[in-house]
Amino acid sequence: MCALKLVSDSVPRVADKLFQRKYIALGRIVTHWSDIMGAELAQKTQPLKIHYRKAQRKGDKPQATLEIAASSANASLLIMKKGVLLEKMNHIFGEAWITDLKFVHIPANLSDKGKKRTASKSMDAGEKKALTSMLDMVEDIEIKERLERFGQAFFKNKDHR
Repeated sequence: MCALKLVSDSVPRVADKLFQRKYIALGRIVTHWSDIMGAELAQKTQPLKIHYRKAQRKGDKPQATLEIAASSANASLLIMKKGVLLEKMNHIFGEAWITDLKFVHIPANLSDKGKKRTASKSMDAGEKKALTSMLDMVEDIEIKERLERFGQAFFKNKDHR
């Protein structure tokens, strides 16, 4: 009988050198993300990918640019901290393999904590009656409750189409 093995044990043996270098480096960054960015900014940003460029001349080092996803407001703040962030990365990893940072303006790590729900239109008597008559033949209580919630959401949002 064959024992189950972790995929993480097999991938490094299968992947070639370029694949290993690129994704292991990104994995190291993700692992130390809160150390690099700080606890507050680590929740509002996330590393996306690393772009590698070959050296221009023989003696030069290859360049690596890390793309970071952040909201526009946080990206503006991070641009000011770019030098400090590069120094932190070099200090944590002990080498200067990330040479530049690029900030991509997209929502990263969205949460509903700060959002307030707006009051929505309630169902009228005719819609409630139609919904209950449609759900009378459903016997399973759990499915009936889910369908009822779906129907309520449908009737509340039908004017928005």
